[in-house]
Amino acid sequence: MTSLDGCFYQLYRQTSYACSKRVIIVSGGANPLNNQEKIVQLKIWIDEADRIVILTGAGVSTESGLKDFRSEDGIFTDEEPIEYYLSRDYFNRNPEEFWENYKKTFQLEHLHTYEPNLAHTFFAELERSGKRGTIITQNVDGLHQKAGSKNVIEVHGTVTNATCLDCGKHFDFNHIMKTDLPVCSDCGQILDPDIVLYGDAIHGWHEAEKSVRDADLFLVMGTSLSVTPVNMFPAIAEQAGVQRKVLLNNESTIMNRYFDLFIEEKLGVIFEAISK
Repeated sequence: MTSLDGCFYQLYRQTSYACSKRVIIVSGGANPLNNQEKIVQLKIWIDEADRIVILTGAGVSTESGLKDFRSEDGIFTDEEPIEYYLSRDYFNRNPEEFWENYKKTFQLEHLHTYEPNLAHTFFAELERSGKRGTIITQNVDGLHQKAGSKNVIEVHGTVTNATCLDCGKHFDFNHIMKTDLPVCSDCGQILDPDIVLYGDAIHGWHEAEKSVRDADLFLVMGTSLSVTPVNMFPAIAEQAGVQRKVLLNNESTIMNRYFDLFIEEKLGVIFEAISK
């Protein structure tokens, strides 16, 4: 068990009892709210919040047309496990083959054609309006920034940049796409992608955790919450006493018990309604 796994186990034990005793809107009670009423409630909570933290997953990007990894129509199958093709070990042993698969996996040739959707633009506008907030994203496509969001923590990194591990020079997307095998223009070393590979530590964990603990509205959207350690955040929010915790997803998750409000719907439908 890793230290983060151990922390999650303790959080689970500490928060499970409290969650089981709390009456939450997820279960609906005697008079469950319909989705329209839940969206109205969410709008009120967003307006009232001083510090919003948003955790986004693949479901946000799929609304823009990008494929996710694990769904039935996703990029990887059981015959081609993502854990192998996006591992640090695979990169170290077969960098040329890694970069070939990497560019195909993330559809880098077409990345510029994907545009932010209503979810991306809603939170970018919220930030521009002066609302304090932080986006913690598992996505690596840069669409939050493309929409205009500035305060973004990319815990799994980004496909839009790469770094030379020898001299430390950073390279942008255009340089990555110039050749089949991206190398440093100064020292000729093969570049390291700026995403978190399997076997790497995630980026910005402490900053993200502090943001969650300091939030008064924690909004999780477009994720099954099945990937560790990011799926620790709902338990962390519960333990920290975050007042309002909301899940927006097209299906239930194993973490539903941590949320005060759950809207089971496509994100495009939710944000079309919430933007009116």
